[in-house]
Amino acid sequence: MTKDKGVNHEWPAKLAEKMGIGIADKKLLETALTHSSFVYENAHVAREHNQRLEFLGDAVLGLVVAEYLYQRFPGRQEGELTRQRAALVCEANLADRARELHLGLWLRMGKGEERSGGRDRTSILADALEAVIGASFLAGGLPAARRFVLELFSGSLHVTAWTGQRDYKTTLQEWAQRNGHADIQYRILAESGPDHDKRFIAGVYLNSFLVASGKGRTKKEAEQQAASLALENQAGQKGNPS
Repeated sequence: MTKDKGVNHEWPAKLAEKMGIGIADKKLLETALTHSSFVYENAHVAREHNQRLEFLGDAVLGLVVAEYLYQRFPGRQEGELTRQRAALVCEANLADRARELHLGLWLRMGKGEERSGGRDRTSILADALEAVIGASFLAGGLPAARRFVLELFSGSLHVTAWTGQRDYKTTLQEWAQRNGHADIQYRILAESGPDHDKRFIAGVYLNSFLVASGKGRTKKEAEQQAASLALENQAGQKGNPS
C-alpha cells in the first residue's frame, strides 16, 4: 500500500488475512482499494483501478447471499428471497459494512475526490467493498470469498433475512411489543457538517435506556441505522428475535 504519514500499515495485512489473501496476492488488495480518481491523477504510479474487481465482487456477493438465503429458508418463495437479497446487498448496507472495516481510511483516491468527502461517500465505500470481495474470490476462490462475506455480513444476515425488509424502526417496534417493552423513542444526539452535507447521530431508547445509536446523512437514516443495530444487539443476545 502507499505509505501515508501517520497511518498504521499493519491494518491492511489483517484485512488481507481475513480475505484469504496472502503476500503473493497483495496487489489484488491494493487494486481493490484504488479509486478511479487516483489513476486519473497518478497514471505514472497506478494504471488499474477497482472497477473490474467491483464488477466481479458484485456477482460473487449476490451468489453467496442467494445461496445463504436459499439454504436458510427452504419454505420461502422466489419473490421474497429476491427482496431479502436486495435488502442485504443494497448500497447503504454495503457502505455500512465497509465503514466497519475502515475501508475509507485505506482508499487510494485523487485529491479532489478526497477533498469532496469521498472517503465516507456511500457509493464509493459500497463499490470498494464489492471490489474487496472480488479480490478475495480471485485469491482464495469461492470458499474464501464465502467465509469473508458471511463473517462480514453476519449481523445483517441474521436481522434482514428474517425481516425481509429495510424498515428497521417498524421491525423494532413489533419486536418490542412482542417482548413487553412499551416505550421506544428516538433522539438526535448530535449533528455536524454544513447544511448541504449534514451528518446526524440518532439514539434509540427502550424504556428510557439508550440501547443503540446510528449515523446517517438524514435524521431518518440515522434512526433506521440505530434501530438496525438495536435489532442486531437483541439477536446476538437472544438468538433470532422473531
